[in-house]
Amino acid sequence: MQKYVIEPSPPLHGEVKISGAKNSALPIMAATLLTSENCTISNIPQLLDTQNMRILLEFLGAEIESFVSKNSIKIVCKNPKNDVSNYDLVNKLRASILVCGPLLARTGKIKIPMPGGCQIGTRPINLHLKGFAALGAKITQGNGYIEARARKLIGTQIYLDFPSVGATENLIMAATLAEGNTTLENAATEPEIIDLAAFLNKLGASIHGAGTDTIKIVGKKSLSGANYKIIADRVEAGTLMIAAAITRGNVTLTDIIPEHLKPVTAKMRESGIDIVEGKTTIQVDATQKIKAADIKTLPFPGFPTDMQAPFTALLAVSDGTSVVIETIFENRFMHIPELRRMGASIKIDGRTAIIEGIKSLNGAIVRATDLRAGASLVIAGLAANNQTEVLDCEHIQRGYVNLEKKLTSLGASVILK
Repeated sequence: MQKYVIEPSPPLHGEVKISGAKNSALPIMAATLLTSENCTISNIPQLLDTQNMRILLEFLGAEIESFVSKNSIKIVCKNPKNDVSNYDLVNKLRASILVCGPLLARTGKIKIPMPGGCQIGTRPINLHLKGFAALGAKITQGNGYIEARARKLIGTQIYLDFPSVGATENLIMAATLAEGNTTLENAATEPEIIDLAAFLNKLGASIHGAGTDTIKIVGKKSLSGANYKIIADRVEAGTLMIAAAITRGNVTLTDIIPEHLKPVTAKMRESGIDIVEGKTTIQVDATQKIKAADIKTLPFPGFPTDMQAPFTALLAVSDGTSVVIETIFENRFMHIPELRRMGASIKIDGRTAIIEGIKSLNGAIVRATDLRAGASLVIAGLAANNQTEVLDCEHIQRGYVNLEKKLTSLGASVILK
């Protein structure tokens, strides 16, 4: 087991380049199963999750070259398998469910164990399965497995009960090879949806409306290969912005799309932090007092649930009382007991956290219970008055590329042991 050892940090200063988006990389890697031709994808973050997706694709018959550079990968899958019986592999990666849409569309069958991932709350896959059924698949479940079969997928109109990102991605991919037209209503609008659609369109798909709540897909008989660069990771960017703020620093983030971070920048400005946006940069100047703010997580373009835990760490040392409402995942306050170990004054009432800001936190030995919770503890450690150890940091490594190195480059002392 590895851990992060974090010393009290001076104000962070400097410039940091943001890695590619994990939440774009995973569906785009899965989408390569839709074609028998070569796909080269660049700006892929080297993370445990992308490594596990690579292993899963190879298990399914894909041939994958070593990273051509530190962030490029070449994938070709001429004869995909459709029976994923490797429970241990699937259980490591929640996003393994994303191979179902492509494989069902291309081979007419998929069998896969129920997926795993962070235990942040109930994330039922019924929306995926209802969508597959609407496209003409027969769904069976039993003994921990899901199986879907379809001689041919037929385009149709699908309404999602909730704008699920994963279900939107899976159904877009399945519909690209369906016969006829598919309309997906109440679809997720996250930037990663737009990125996936742009990649699929480069393969020859016909997808319109990505980024809105109504997406229309014209099915094609086959797709080709393509080269594609994925977008920057808005969650990594937001996390480093908050790290700059909690240390009262001045940091510039590069290679990003500021539009994707508007919900976060709006709340940071409300908290008294100066934000200067460029075309592909954001500068965070947090030399002024941090004020309390209220946040409520919502689907994009609302405040992202992935940023709730890091922002909670910032509010713990703000001036005043803040209220945080988590509407997406019912178990996404697991970082709060750990923050309390560091002296934070936070009360929980159901899905609401009431935070009384204090001047500083105390270093402690704390445990990362999931990816974003772990990031919040690293951020809190920067603002503590003595050493902090964050255990079980493999959760953090699932979603952040060299987080300790990026923070150290800005003046922090974060060591991975």
